[in-house]
Parts: sequence; structure tokens; C-alpha cells
Amino acid sequence: MEILLSADRIQQRVAELARQIAADYHGRPVTIVGVLTGCLMFLADLVRHIDLPLRIGLIQASSYRGAAVTPGPLHIGPELRPDVRDRHVLLLDDILDTGQTLAYLVEHLKGLGAVSVRSAVLLRKTGRQSVPIEPDYRGFDIPDVFVVGYGLDYNDEHRHLPHIAVLPSPHS
Repeated sequence: MEILLSADRIQQRVAELARQIAADYHGRPVTIVGVLTGCLMFLADLVRHIDLPLRIGLIQASSYRGAAVTPGPLHIGPELRPDVRDRHVLLLDDILDTGQTLAYLVEHLKGLGAVSVRSAVLLRKTGRQSVPIEPDYRGFDIPDVFVVGYGLDYNDEHRHLPHIAVLPSPHS
């Protein structure tokens, strides 16, 4: 597989994002809500660099199922922990593709009583957005290719890779 983003470059950018997030929240407590399962590597590395009082929550949301390489209907898990009422929330996702998941979850968290909701994505695919949403923090813009590694998967494989690579012809 062709490596699109090296492990070192990802770690450098995650540290930069963490510094920006910490500065923007000015020491205020924040609840980081990660979108499972792809965000796990990004979430773990990011919070190690953030010197803020924080809580971590996880929510299940996916447009891709199994061996799919194009998004399908959005599925949202019913549970969210911890409670976000009266909290500043940072929604963390691995990739902004169509924007459907991110836009829905931002509104969902606002509806649960969050004081504020900002969003951060590690990757933003160019040319794929069908829902107009701008993440507050973005790691990298990438071309419209199917990528795996650093939490992103194809059929639940390749999440463990420390880099992000282009998956060649996953549907063949």
C-alpha cells in the first residue's frame, strides 16, 4: 500500500492540533466525544498532549459497514457517556467525507445541552462533501481515495497501522 501520511507526520500534526485546542479553550473544562471506532488512535494521541481538565466520551456512528467503500445510511448508537449537558464539547472524528455524520452529531450534542460544540477531524477528503460543515480543527486534507491505518479500516482490518495508506482497489 502507498503510504499517504507517515506516522511521524501524523504525530507532529496531532501535537500541533492539541496545542491549538488547549489555547482555544483557555483552561476551561472540555468533554471530548470521540466517534467510534476510527477515532481511537487520534483520540488517545491527542489527549496525551492536551493540558486541560477533560472528560472523554464515545459515541458510535458509521456510514460504512463491513466491506463498503462508499457511505450508506448513517447509523448512530443510542448510548453516549459521559453526560454533555452544560459542558464545552469537542467532537472528534477520524475523517470528514460527505459531512453527514459530523453535521448530524454536532446538532445531536447541542440538543443534549452542550454549552458549545466544536469539531476536529484528522482527515478531510477533498471533493466529497455533500453537507456544508467546516470542522473547527483539521489535521490534513487528502485526495478522494480510500485510506486505512491510524484507526481507519477496511472491513475492520488495517486500523493498527501507525501511518495512513491508500488501499488499492478494495472492491475487487
